[in-house]
Amino acid sequence: MTGGNPALGVVFHWIGGFCSASFYVPYKRIKLWSWEIFWLTGGIFSWLIAPWIFASLNTNNLLGVLAATPGDTLFWCWFWGAMWGFGGLTFGLTMRYLGLSLGMAVALGLTTVIGTLGPPIFRGTIGEIASTGSGQITLLGIVITLIGIVVVARAGSAKEADLAGGKSEGVAEFNLRKGLLIAIFSGVMSGCFAWGLDAGQPIRDLTLAAGTGVLSQGLPVLCVVLLGGLTTNLIWCTYLIVRNRSAGEFVGRVRGDAADHPRAPLLVNYLLAALGGTLWYCQFFFYTMGESQMGRFGFSSWTLHMASIILFSTLWGFALKEWKDASGRTRWLVCSGITMLVGATVVIGVGNMLAAGS
Repeated sequence: MTGGNPALGVVFHWIGGFCSASFYVPYKRIKLWSWEIFWLTGGIFSWLIAPWIFASLNTNNLLGVLAATPGDTLFWCWFWGAMWGFGGLTFGLTMRYLGLSLGMAVALGLTTVIGTLGPPIFRGTIGEIASTGSGQITLLGIVITLIGIVVVARAGSAKEADLAGGKSEGVAEFNLRKGLLIAIFSGVMSGCFAWGLDAGQPIRDLTLAAGTGVLSQGLPVLCVVLLGGLTTNLIWCTYLIVRNRSAGEFVGRVRGDAADHPRAPLLVNYLLAALGGTLWYCQFFFYTMGESQMGRFGFSSWTLHMASIILFSTLWGFALKEWKDASGRTRWLVCSGITMLVGATVVIGVGNMLAAGS
């Protein structure tokens, strides 16, 4: 991957991070639906409907390209997508057993490292990257991102203590051994999405050969990777629906025996799930556009993606007044983390621009 416009790529990654940080806002307005119902409904738009619609509208001969793709490429794209699904499903358990600060730092830190450095290490190009000035600047940006993640995570933990009246009661179910094992699993599996995108290079080549523009070359890859994510999430949500007997919620029924129990607002719920699911997909719609512009160091796209998600998620917290009652020290801490994340994206962008210029 050569050429491109890294500055434009950073902007695309910021837009994608904003979409990812925003997708849960519509979900929070869904009423009288269990988690597994709105997660699967929104997921159908995230992992199936939106990817195929956007790819069909923005690429040439989508079905022909995928039909011409080698079977092993399709398998590995799907496989890494399915593995990523396990990471997302276990992320909540990480918070449960380690708490926000330690859980986020371990899981998101591992996700960033695995997703960013895994592909170039596997391909044997990491030494070449580290031997150049532009590569060293890009790697420095990755390190700054990891430090920023830790700082924001510590700020989140401090905020919880502030809101509890200054008393940090710890994590009710804290279990270091179990929590670390789950955090490592979640972090590694979540980083697999970047491996799926990396495995899709033959699909990009075929897409470009079919006459698709550079910006949209990654959209057919998303169709395959997200089918893997759909597989994992569909199996888990189906299990929960059967266990909780919540399937009736799809048609407006609610759990409870009261005759006057309110019915779920189906149309509104479906529209909100569709909006949230489409916003979730848009993070990777813009991710692939950003990645197409990052030149030789396209591997750094994953770091930019993670930094942007954490950045905009934190800003949403300020907009929703989640930090209103936090202490001055806690606010200073989170602002420091945000500054580091913004600075990291600039450093990575500069490294990529220097690489493109050379």
